[in-house]
Amino acid sequence: MNSKTNNPLLTAAIQMNSQQNIEKNLNDIKAAIIEARAQGAQFVVLPENCCSMGQQFSTAERFDELSATIAGYAHTYGMYVLVGSLPCLYRPDGMIVPDGRLRQVSQLFAPDGKQVARYDKIHLFTATVADKQGSYNEAATFEPGTQTVTVPLEANNEIYHLGMMVCFDLRFPALTQRLRQAGADILSAPAAFTYLTGQAHWSLLLRARALDSQCMVIGAAQGGDHVYKNGDIRQTWGHSTIAAYDGTIINSYDDSELNDTANNEEKQHYALVLASLDKPTQLQGRQKMPIFDCHRLA
Repeated sequence: MNSKTNNPLLTAAIQMNSQQNIEKNLNDIKAAIIEARAQGAQFVVLPENCCSMGQQFSTAERFDELSATIAGYAHTYGMYVLVGSLPCLYRPDGMIVPDGRLRQVSQLFAPDGKQVARYDKIHLFTATVADKQGSYNEAATFEPGTQTVTVPLEANNEIYHLGMMVCFDLRFPALTQRLRQAGADILSAPAAFTYLTGQAHWSLLLRARALDSQCMVIGAAQGGDHVYKNGDIRQTWGHSTIAAYDGTIINSYDDSELNDTANNEEKQHYALVLASLDKPTQLQGRQKMPIFDCHRLA
């Protein structure tokens, strides 16, 4: 379906500081979706671990319930909502994940509330970082997904194709190239980068993957301190950013911590980063530099 008029798709990346109170996180998600809708957004991307930072197994027990709740928000407010990630006990075919592990699942809900895509995170974070935690090994908790996912979104009498990623996937250009080859116009990048790796690489990776794929990349991030029930604190980088197909930054939230509200009485519980995808301009840019017509290695 092609539109004869240029009516850009307004997208929103939501930055959060999710803690381990799931009900409070859901309230923040709902409030952010309402505000994004009020500002005209048609597609919202929530960050990785949006319903809880940590507590992966107990959160996974509530996967169906939490998914249904956020699907309800998509339906109520009539917009596409991408749940950055939720831990899940079962694979896409319904089989329980073996070895006591989980899947890290990103889902897209349509304006009618139906799940139209599920992507299981393929690349699991493995790194040694000079922070308080020191060592990260997601494979101890999660089983990697095996399937890339692209899905159509319909808005403004136009079809947009979304390629789905999660966090550590950003470090693998072959994935973004494969998603572009599958037709992607937009790439989702919900994340919870550590403060140090985010400071070093977050913006650079978003811009690089946009250049690799000539897609808009939507980086919706966790930011700030996350206090676990055992007293541990994990610090994430934030700086939610949307990059254009040519690697330029369209809009960003330039902090890890969420700012105070206007009256400075309480912290703001989310931040919105809005940007429009002008599909004709993106197509023109791709035609001027047809890198995928020149690609020879894959």
